[in-house]
Amino acid sequence: MSEYTKKDSESKSPSESEQSSEVASDLTKNVNIKHRLWELVTVFTKLGAIAFGGPAAHVAAIDLEVVQRRQWLNREKLLDLLSITNLIPGPNSTELVIHIGLERAGWLGAVVAGVCFILPAMLVVWGLAIAYVEYQTLPTLGWLLYGIKPVIIAIISQALWKLGKAAFKDVVTWIAGILVLSLYFFKVNEILLMLGAGLVISLIRNLKSLLKNLKSPKNFSFFLVPFSFFPPSTLSAIATEPIPKTWIAVFLSFLKIGAVLYGSGYVLLAFVQQEFVERTHWLTSQQLLDAVAIGQFTPGPILTTATFIGYILAGNLGAIAATIGIFLPAFILVLAINPFVKNLRKSSWISGFLDGVNTASISLMAAVTWELGKGTLIDIWTIILAIASLTILLKFPKFNSAWLVIAGAAIGCLVKKFVSIT
Repeated sequence: MSEYTKKDSESKSPSESEQSSEVASDLTKNVNIKHRLWELVTVFTKLGAIAFGGPAAHVAAIDLEVVQRRQWLNREKLLDLLSITNLIPGPNSTELVIHIGLERAGWLGAVVAGVCFILPAMLVVWGLAIAYVEYQTLPTLGWLLYGIKPVIIAIISQALWKLGKAAFKDVVTWIAGILVLSLYFFKVNEILLMLGAGLVISLIRNLKSLLKNLKSPKNFSFFLVPFSFFPPSTLSAIATEPIPKTWIAVFLSFLKIGAVLYGSGYVLLAFVQQEFVERTHWLTSQQLLDAVAIGQFTPGPILTTATFIGYILAGNLGAIAATIGIFLPAFILVLAINPFVKNLRKSSWISGFLDGVNTASISLMAAVTWELGKGTLIDIWTIILAIASLTILLKFPKFNSAWLVIAGAAIGCLVKKFVSIT
């Protein structure tokens, strides 16, 4: 090193060194964010393409990929995020994906994760809508689902085992879970069951504190509650004049539905019936049933049914507008609520409430699995396929479930062909 260079380096001020360090830190941070964004693209595009079976199956696949294989979150945090998504309008599994993206890479991660999860299903449904309008009939994919559904049951069962161990912490949560499961089969509203379990367990956990402070009450922490319980009939009045079918009108209709839609994706049927069959008369009952059928045998969020309806009503722009409209409220709600998630467990009241909602969520997931299983495990082949898949998942927790889904589809095709021959 020359004398001039040596003196120049020695003459650098501490502030210049700090600035160089900050620049290097920013570069490292940017590289890390880009890496995380690419991981989100890879993971959620794959899940969006293979996640058959509705919200319960989606949660199971997310747990397998995000918690077990990549360890981005622990199971307790995943359960808390799931509980919060159950208490706000919108598609639960998609909102869970958006939460994970936000936790992983900020608001940009939330957008990337959500879009990548939605996009594969949207493109598949869009293609089917084009074929439907052209040929006025739906393709028959029963042979495909015959082999895939038993695998989905196995994936959900494995997730129930893992998530259940985290959610059922003591005798109180076990009792609450059994009660929720029982009341579900008596057709009690799912939201009421989750809120009830949360409130009861929170009260039991904090009973001593409550009794101690009865004479000098303090300000208890607030509980997260659903933003609205609007029934389908409150969405709009019956139209007195024909409404033009434009992509803007389609967007506004689905935006309205997405902002108040509670429960599973299957509740969408009631909202669409009210909005597009009874109010605007844009759809026939048969078209509505066909749209719901599309949602049944395509992967990803069931609410991509909106893409199908949007295309029927207003072509390609309608398909895009309907998809954005139905999912946009989910992105807004998650971005608004997520900052409060970190502090929820600091309150013993809200912590108990979340434990109760977690317990209820797992019980409801078990009930849905039971109902799905009754319609899926219909013969010796489907039972064998489900048991074999579950065995593989339990023995090899990091095994990629995509291979099981592909294998299930292939086996289903072969079995169906063999049965038809014999």
